[in-house]
Amino acid sequence: MTTYSDKGEKPTVGRMLAFDHITHWVGNAKQAASYYCTRMGFEPMAYKGLETGSREEVAHAVRQDKIVFVLKSALVPNNELTETMGKHLTLHGDGVKDIAFEVEDCISLYKECVKRGAKSVREPWEESDDDGKVTFATVQTYGDVTHTFVERKDYKGIFLPGYKKTMQEDKLLAKLPSGKLSFIDHVVGNQPDDQMVPVAEWYENNLQFHRFWSVDDKQVHSKYSSLRSIVVTNYEETIKMPINEPAHGMKKSQIQEYIDYYGTAGVQHIALNTSDIISAVANLKERGVVFLSIPDKYYDNLRERLKKASITVTEDLDILQKLNILVDFDDQGYLLQIFTKPMQDRPTLFLEVIQRHNHAGFGVGNFKALFESIEADQADRGNL
Repeated sequence: MTTYSDKGEKPTVGRMLAFDHITHWVGNAKQAASYYCTRMGFEPMAYKGLETGSREEVAHAVRQDKIVFVLKSALVPNNELTETMGKHLTLHGDGVKDIAFEVEDCISLYKECVKRGAKSVREPWEESDDDGKVTFATVQTYGDVTHTFVERKDYKGIFLPGYKKTMQEDKLLAKLPSGKLSFIDHVVGNQPDDQMVPVAEWYENNLQFHRFWSVDDKQVHSKYSSLRSIVVTNYEETIKMPINEPAHGMKKSQIQEYIDYYGTAGVQHIALNTSDIISAVANLKERGVVFLSIPDKYYDNLRERLKKASITVTEDLDILQKLNILVDFDDQGYLLQIFTKPMQDRPTLFLEVIQRHNHAGFGVGNFKALFESIEADQADRGNL
């Protein structure tokens, strides 16, 4: 594992503040939004569709604290948008199309990124309604994924111009336990073999991100498979983007399985931060979320390792074991994490729940146990 302290030159124009929202292109946005609400603890936030004057696409924005997912689908057959979305769905299935960043000075930031080599998808534009205006711009990143810069200025609306408050109340949601998820911790992108470094360099060169953390296949491997990863982040280190690629092993890694079923590079998982992972995971399991299982021997080994550690895990290890929550630590602190099974039939996008206690890593000490758990599922799917 390598950590990096050199942030490089501070950007002179614009500023990237945080993850703003993540847009998923899906086959049925209404049903997908309902799934994330009933299972993951999101709540309906805003809607754009025929009733609001959107004639070609429908969008359901769902929120949990600072986390916003937007589920989008096409509305009418045989037009350009439907053809574009249709090709995306045929190739990838349901998946993440855009990772939006909240920014300052969107226009200058966009111009600087394009000057540095980023491919423009859409030049800056404004949208407005009675609540104010928002400035946007979009650039292309790995695979079919894009980044949209969002500058809200003094916008007072519920989400973005064109969206209205969700019209129908889901009475079931009030009967379910809270998801207790707070904000997007990081978003992981899977790349084909030998593409990790070029993609990391794309972020460094075009978005002026810097390297934050990395591991290679000597550090992260199981008996059968391994991976390499570089985490890049913005200057303020509020947006973290791990970039993964498979490494050669005896059998197929989950990274390669993802590429095989997604068709290209894409978003592998979204990590959602919580301040109370035990309650969050217990509640999510009550809501029907299915997480990966971890063998008991992992916790036997963990207890032995913690006896020699300089830190103390305050959570009850018996409860962590019962819930299959993983623990990684160093001399300064520790993190707790758990991973869902794929959120759709294709073994592609999944979610992570993570809690940090003075620990900025990404669970390198858990990768072996995680790989073994994923490999058990891959074997069930016939893909190991």
